[in-house]
Amino acid sequence: MTATTRADIPGASRVVVKVGSSSISGDGAHRIDTIVDALSRAHGSGTEVVLVSSGAIATALPLLDLEGRPNDLATQQAAAAVGQNVLMWRYQTSLDRFGLLAGQVLLTAGDLENATHRSNARRAMERLLGLGILPIVNENDTVATHEIRFGDNDRLAALVAQLIGADALVLLSDIETLFTRPPSEPGARPITDVAWGDDLSDFEFGAGVVNGVGTGGAATKASAAKLASTAGVGVLVTSADLVASALAGDAVGTWFAPNPDPVTLATGPVGAVSAPVH
Repeated sequence: MTATTRADIPGASRVVVKVGSSSISGDGAHRIDTIVDALSRAHGSGTEVVLVSSGAIATALPLLDLEGRPNDLATQQAAAAVGQNVLMWRYQTSLDRFGLLAGQVLLTAGDLENATHRSNARRAMERLLGLGILPIVNENDTVATHEIRFGDNDRLAALVAQLIGADALVLLSDIETLFTRPPSEPGARPITDVAWGDDLSDFEFGAGVVNGVGTGGAATKASAAKLASTAGVGVLVTSADLVASALAGDAVGTWFAPNPDPVTLATGPVGAVSAPVH
């Protein structure tokens, strides 16, 4: 059942949850247990859950004695190869507490542009869910290039939600809700609900990240939310610390209502279904 309000999330058959690098790396690594606790509770209630998780490169930085996110593609790819392994180990270690198994799914933009690859990805995730396994999706940074990258995993999560026919998408960030402008600026107001078709062009989401380990931000989350809601998927944007409340349908975060006449994922390039923030 498509979630038309945030209160519908607990009853959804299938939910995609996305978490960013800054929420689960460095000092935020403890949140992996918090997120797994909430996902396991949803799984136990009968909801099929797919996790889209950033953090491979950020996880590798201290292991490789790198002070910040590398700028060159080769070092990013090397860091991703190291960090993805550690990140999956951390998730599996946490899932072991509930007797659950994770399955790694790495995608590039090219995989969703190619009809055969896209079908294979969908079939693999469907089978993992059917086996009671938690698919953990990330961009395949080890082989991705600047030209074909998703750019941020918020967009990847929106596309995965479309791909598998999710009923809701939860985008976890560093803040509880989106604001009409950066929350540090005077006059910034929280946005609790975005009705389908609302014009967001007057809002100033900002584009940068302040943590230096991720590639997203409020603007990418708003854009990804519009992309998913265009396809008929309700989207909640909130803090990673509130993941349990989000999946329980509590009144938290910013809710993007789904398109009542949804546009499905195109069979052409990934960018064929676009939803700019306006």
